[in-house]
Amino acid sequence: MAEAILNPTPDQTFRIEGRGDYDFSRTLRLSDEAQRRGAVDEACNLRFHAFQHLADLIPDNEEVILEWEHPNTQAALHLLYRSAVDHFLIDDFELSAAMLEFLLDLDPEDHEEATWLLAFDYVALADYDAFDEVINDVSDKYPEKPLLTLWSEYRRHGSLPAGEAIRLRNHFAPYYKEFTADSHPADDAYLRDIESERPTPQAQARELWLKTENLWTAFPGFIAALKAL
Repeated sequence: MAEAILNPTPDQTFRIEGRGDYDFSRTLRLSDEAQRRGAVDEACNLRFHAFQHLADLIPDNEEVILEWEHPNTQAALHLLYRSAVDHFLIDDFELSAAMLEFLLDLDPEDHEEATWLLAFDYVALADYDAFDEVINDVSDKYPEKPLLTLWSEYRRHGSLPAGEAIRLRNHFAPYYKEFTADSHPADDAYLRDIESERPTPQAQARELWLKTENLWTAFPGFIAALKAL
């Protein structure tokens, strides 16, 4: 028996039936366990190797859409997204973007809501043509949209568009306050809030800061410009 099979479904999607390296449910569980005990390198390596195995499994130059509802297949998509996040956090924006593009090919419905992170990758890479292609896929309801628009304009032109700045400040006030604050502690109060059933907007704003903090270290001018408004 092969270690992995792409099984077609009546919905013209595919399920990954796998064992060994292709038992993605097991790999996801092991990576989560490693993360919880603080073995971050081990968790990252498990996720990256899962991405490599998934890439080997998917045929080149053929459209393959994976079935989200199938547990092992969904686990593969989770691992792919989380490995892209791992690389984003170490400023490997090129590989992160490539992984997220691969993910969106496999899951066009974007169950992981990966598009906003891909847009951040594109701005970091100064790939503005690619950014312009995906930014409209980021919902106006999300604070990432004005942040991305502001940052892309700042990276391109060195200034912030007044209209988007006002929108961020008025419609996403907790995010504007967080992104212009002098400190962003991941303290016990924050952890209790963000892990609760209904996190406050303030905790969600800090979570977004912490998810993107590496960008503002690598490209500090944008935050300084926000604070100067």
